Order: sequence, then structure tokens, then C-alpha cells
Amino acid sequence: MDKLLIARGLSKVYPGLTRPAVVGLDITLSSGQILGLLGPNGAGKTTSLAMLSTRLQPTSGELRIEKMAARPHKRLVRQRIGYVPQDIALYGDLTGRENLLFFGSLYGLTGERLPKRVEQCLDFVLLGKVGEQQVGTYSGGMKRRLNLAVALLAEPPILLLDEPTVGIDAQSRSLILESLATLAARGNALVYTTHYMEEVEQLCDTVIILDGGEVIARGTPAELVAREACANLGDLFLKLTGKSLRE
Repeated sequence: MDKLLIARGLSKVYPGLTRPAVVGLDITLSSGQILGLLGPNGAGKTTSLAMLSTRLQPTSGELRIEKMAARPHKRLVRQRIGYVPQDIALYGDLTGRENLLFFGSLYGLTGERLPKRVEQCLDFVLLGKVGEQQVGTYSGGMKRRLNLAVALLAEPPILLLDEPTVGIDAQSRSLILESLATLAARGNALVYTTHYMEEVEQLCDTVIILDGGEVIARGTPAELVAREACANLGDLFLKLTGKSLRE
């Protein structure tokens, strides 16, 4: 399988802090693979995604996207990554179709390709029939699906998803998970963060668990559960990270 993303020793120390937010993160992501990046609040997941997306410069370490070093080729690398943020990044006073046309133009899509990709992405997330409605009238699940559609416009081989199903109905969650599985089957590589352990067990090939910025476990969901003699991934997660509340 093609190696689409390779991260070696990614670390980040924020100015004014002595403790690193992330320490020595290693990831190899191949075509068709879905990696679950897990951890309690403050574990370093968001910082890790920010470094993988090149939005945040690591203090040390190396990131390569499709064999390109990220630092000297940041503009080209960003064209190969789709990012789905945890927050809804849409304009409520525009229609779903207008949102995609706007973001597609920012991605550099022009000519006939732009409206074609807009329609393909609307249909992929089952929003074609409501494309002319203002996003402000959409339900939470519809907005999450449109958030995903935006990231797919430029057909990136790599997708980074930060809790894309948080706070939505069961039907929209099911559709998003099915859509992500379809993308992986087509050859996309995904990094997926969530607090829903059942989603990880359903979707992810491999799992990395972070705590305090460090990797504390790595493997397939089944391997990790068996290794720690736990009933499921949720029990494993609590065993490794503890039951105390995180702010």
C-alpha cells in the first residue's frame, strides 16, 4: 500500500510552557487506512492534528506527505489534505451549495470542475435535495455532513477529522461513518479523533492513545483490548488514562 503520510518524532512545546504538548509522535498512514487518535482532554490530539495538517509548525520532528517534506512544500502538501474541524466552519446565511462553491474556489477549483465537484460532494453526504436551503436552517447533523463535504471538494487523498460526529443524531452519525468507510475503501487515508469508542471499534484499523502528550498505547483495537484483558475499547481507555475528570 502507498504510504501517504509519514510523521517522525513530531513534538510541540508552546512558548511559556515547560511541558511539551506532544512528544515524539510517530505515524505512518497508508492508502485505505483509518487511524483512530484517542486521548482524554488535554492529551495532545488537537495539537497533533494541527501539526499533521501543517497549520502548526512542530518544535521538532519531520512530516512527509506523499514523499514531500511538509516544511519546504507546505502549499503543495496542504492541497493533499482535507481537514474536518470540530467546530462547524460554514456560513449560515449562505446555502449549502453556495458554501461549497465558495470553499471550492478557495481550494483553486475553477471552470466546469467546481460545480461538478459541488454536486458530487452534496450527493455523497445526501444533501443534494437541500442544497438551496440556507445552512442556518440545517440541523446539527446536516451541518456536520456539509462540513465533511467541504473537506472532500479538492479530492484530497488524506483526511484529518476532529470529532466529526459530536452532538448529532444517530442517523447522521451512521451516514458519516458509512461515508468514511467508503472513502477508505476508495484509497483515502484518514486520521480520526473521537470520544466515542464504539465508533473507533467500528471504523479504525489501528489506534494510538495519547495522554500527557505521549503515546501510551498503539495497535489494532482488538490487539489492545486483548493485551490489557479488557472487555472493550472503552474499558481499555479508562484503564490506561484513569477515571479522574479532565478539564
